[in-house]
Amino acid sequence: MNTAKFDTIGQYLLKRLYDAGVKHIFGVPGDYILGFYDLMVNSPVQHIGTTREDTAAFAADAYARCLGLGAMAVTYGVGALNTVNAVAGAYAESSPVIVISGAPGIREQREDPLIHHRFGPFTFQREIFERITCATEVLNDPVIAFRQIDRAIATARRLCKPVYIEIPRDLVMAEGYPMPDEALEPLESDETALSEALAETMELMAKSVSPMIIAGVELHRRGLQSALVNLVERAHLPVVATLSGKSVMAERHPAYLGIYEGAMSSENARYMVEQSDLLLMLGVTLNDIDTGIYTAKLDPHHMIRAAQNEVVISSHRYPRVTLSDFLTALVGLVKTRSEGFSSPPAAYEASAFPEPKRPITTARMIGRLNQALSPEMIVVCDVGDCLFAAIDLQVHEQSEFLASCYYATMGFAVPAALGAQIARPDHRLLVLVGDGAFQMTGTELSTHAYLGLNPIVVVFNNSGYGTERGILEGPFNDISSWRFDRLGEVFGPLKGYDAATEEAFEAALINSLNNRTMPSIINVHLSADDASSAMKRLAEHLKSRVKGGS
Repeated sequence: MNTAKFDTIGQYLLKRLYDAGVKHIFGVPGDYILGFYDLMVNSPVQHIGTTREDTAAFAADAYARCLGLGAMAVTYGVGALNTVNAVAGAYAESSPVIVISGAPGIREQREDPLIHHRFGPFTFQREIFERITCATEVLNDPVIAFRQIDRAIATARRLCKPVYIEIPRDLVMAEGYPMPDEALEPLESDETALSEALAETMELMAKSVSPMIIAGVELHRRGLQSALVNLVERAHLPVVATLSGKSVMAERHPAYLGIYEGAMSSENARYMVEQSDLLLMLGVTLNDIDTGIYTAKLDPHHMIRAAQNEVVISSHRYPRVTLSDFLTALVGLVKTRSEGFSSPPAAYEASAFPEPKRPITTARMIGRLNQALSPEMIVVCDVGDCLFAAIDLQVHEQSEFLASCYYATMGFAVPAALGAQIARPDHRLLVLVGDGAFQMTGTELSTHAYLGLNPIVVVFNNSGYGTERGILEGPFNDISSWRFDRLGEVFGPLKGYDAATEEAFEAALINSLNNRTMPSIINVHLSADDASSAMKRLAEHLKSRVKGGS
């Protein structure tokens, strides 16, 4: 008789997550997940408690963007449903987050139909998450639970999307049964399609007079940043990024020309892209934000689009060609050119900063922050004008700008900074957030303080929802006034500063940069009508749509 002891389902889940690189799980405890939390205490995986479940999901999203996989654990119903918006954002932005939800036990579901946190049939929660994840697994059978766990983790990594794992609380300590590995169908390119796509690409590149690259978000998610740099430097091609692809290439590289997003681009970036006779679009998603609300002037007949599973060249489509295979092979085929890059436009920096008694403005503040950026900094940005103003920031290294660019959910930045800091403790976080977005999820700054982290949070305080004001003015855009600089009295050890002038901002910024023992928050008072040029252009395009225009 075989008496060998196997892992419990909960132990196996923790072990497989750790093996996959997940060293931290974010979340809020609740009775249906407590057994799993208790196992975590004695495992190498560390729990990072958050103030809310949705902020745990934002943190796990940023962690996944930094390390390739993130995870959170929440209770059934009230916990899991509170994460739906953030998980939907991770799905929209291709971030592989493992959603772990506790659930009532198998027997409880059968015998106690009115158990707390229930909101309908017990299958409802899984059905909701089926819509915003790429795989769902309910671990209600010990015989196959291990295989379900392996399949979910592999699927998240393979498709770069969230997955959902539900574990009934009475099965957390149930023994599972090892099964032979189940190999997922590999994402392999069709060799014929790949060869023909490469041949046509090389032919067009040889004929082109002004080829260039538009780099997109899929390069971030697939870990292809170095391959991009190799292609740029071997082929001597200028490159722009989409907004969601910002920092896919070090933004101080001489080949980098900035962000392209149609009418919201800088004049130079727009000219270079729209006059090019061959655009090599790598990992680009043509959503409305990245195309400047569809103001981008991109001729499909002068375009090579390489996405995750296909290459499209003019009217020719090559299916089953992975982005990784195409880019890697292209790097090997192009001929190395030795001449230097032409100088890109200089980044805007605030000259003669600070000027005495001069009120602070968004443009001047961004210019000063650009001077302050160092190679150790990761910028995490919320939506609104802070995002569009940050287009002019030039981060030093690859993949060191995080934002909810496409899904555009408010409240992303402060909790996402927590996830990024836990994932990359050797970096410093600069957080840009509007006053409205901070009021949604800014309580997570208390977790930064509790853990002794040292982000610098810059609050763009224009007394309301500035983006909406630019589209349609009304009293609904006004919000309550918070004393952000005094949050240390509530949140714990942090330094707060109030800045309405350039001199006050300069002093606050210098003190914040020198403060490495706790968070710093700078409450920057901006005029309600102060907006970046990109934000103004966006608002003009959106105004007609609000009242039913085209």
